[in-house]
Amino acid sequence: QVQLVESGGGLVQAGGSLRLSCAASGSIYSINVMGWYRQAPGNQRELVATISSGGTTDYANSVKGRFTISRDNAKNTVYLQMNSLKPGDTAVYYCNADIYTIATGRFRDYWGQGTQVTVSS
Repeated sequence: QVQLVESGGGLVQAGGSLRLSCAASGSIYSINVMGWYRQAPGNQRELVATISSGGTTDYANSVKGRFTISRDNAKNTVYLQMNSLKPGDTAVYYCNADIYTIATGRFRDYWGQGTQVTVSS
């Protein structure tokens, strides 16, 4: 069984910063890409940022230059440092990871439960 547990969400004023963390646990053999997605009310879930096991990153245009994704492979943890936050960043943020387990014999997607980020103007 694999779990992704997020932390670090909250309420912040525009211009402020937050750091999200997501720790993967369970019978993990290997993790490929890890990432963050977000979903605002009435909107579809959208990609925020991803990072490969080798450290290659990709960002949505809307967050480039403000958000930084990183990971600690030894801890199976991915982080999202969010700076210069805007009210438009308000959403539930979800952690995602492509994880290989012996039980499944393949890589599959896992999702966290989500953490609320609210940016006030």
